[in-house]
Amino acid sequence: MSTLRIALLQIAPAGSLQENIQKGIDACRQAKELGADIALFPEMWSCGYDIYDLPVEEWQCKAVDLDGEFSACFGALASQLDMAIAVTLLERYEPAPRNTVVLFDRHGQRQLVYAKVHTCDFGAEKHLTPGDGFSVCRLDTAKGPVTVGAMICYDREFPESARLLMLQGAELVLVPNACPMEINRLSQLRGRAYENMMAIATCNYPASVPDCNGGSSVFDGVAYLPHLPGSRDTCLLQADEEEGIYIAQLDLEQLRQYRQEEVHGNAYRRPELYGALLDREIKAPFIREDKR
Repeated sequence: MSTLRIALLQIAPAGSLQENIQKGIDACRQAKELGADIALFPEMWSCGYDIYDLPVEEWQCKAVDLDGEFSACFGALASQLDMAIAVTLLERYEPAPRNTVVLFDRHGQRQLVYAKVHTCDFGAEKHLTPGDGFSVCRLDTAKGPVTVGAMICYDREFPESARLLMLQGAELVLVPNACPMEINRLSQLRGRAYENMMAIATCNYPASVPDCNGGSSVFDGVAYLPHLPGSRDTCLLQADEEEGIYIAQLDLEQLRQYRQEEVHGNAYRRPELYGALLDREIKAPFIREDKR
């Protein structure tokens, strides 16, 4: 009973908000039929991340309320299916929308709301309101409670994102995504899981969506086991480019035992020497004119 089944909903948007709601509901139902305990959507599912090549005012109008029909549908569905659902949306917010993921537990209760902290300010996301921090929740699942956090896409490129979640006890980090998952981005996820001894599940759009290529993945971070002579592959699943629902099986007991014994994570850190990490001065060659 320690195996948590994570469904990565690598699906393409259907068009309108209502069509996306219905396709999302259908995908969640299929995930449940496949035995999933948690279903994860790609980034900004409510509008299909359709924010490029449009006037700002046009795509901002697609934002939906956090407590509106969109979220309510998936909260009710989570309760109906007895399955946690992490659904994503362009959230109506002031002074500008946010890129948000909402995690409902299997009883339909909202347990985590996370807005993307590291918005891609070199592109259309400069017109979003960034999130204000990272947090975790204790998620009730059919396999028992799991400590869960979230990052969104570009967040993974900053080691601080995953590290802050690890320091709060995250065992599993959910990562909605909307970009090409090539070898280096996959390596980032592998590295974040390894160095923090936690599982990282990422859900991307399929290759039929512009600037995306599938490749949704789950890394469990368990690099060494006593009965193995060397390092093991921490990749539990890597999807291909095709649209579909991909199920990964995460051995929670193995992960927790590993976290109690191995040397990574928070065991031997020297935070008293890390003061420079809080220095806000940006020096060449990293100065960018569009930095907020």
